[in-house]
Amino acid sequence: QVQLVESGGGLVQAGGSLRLSCAASGRTVSSYCMGWFRQAPGKEREFVAAIKWNGGASYYADSVKGRFTISRDNAKNTVYLQMNSLKPEDTANYYCAAGRSWSTVLAGSEYDYWGQGTQVTVSS
Repeated sequence: QVQLVESGGGLVQAGGSLRLSCAASGRTVSSYCMGWFRQAPGKEREFVAAIKWNGGASYYADSVKGRFTISRDNAKNTVYLQMNSLKPEDTANYYCAAGRSWSTVLAGSEYDYWGQGTQVTVSS
């Protein structure tokens, strides 16, 4: 079993930056692909970014490409999401997730473990 705990959310002005962290416990996630998803009120959950188990590849939603960077430190069992140039439309609850398959990283249904989320609010 894997427990994921997100942190680093908060209130920031448009154009600002935040770094989210996702700390895993229970077992190592070094063999898992890790993803970030977000869900805004009244909207469906959407894929944000994912990183391969060894950090050798990453993938981003078009809406965040060039602004967000996903990284991982397997020694610390932690995944990060650096968010720069934040926009009001980035406001959402952000979740990290762990899954086995890189080929299905866009699909939230394919992830095995989820955190509880951390709120990000971007003011205009």
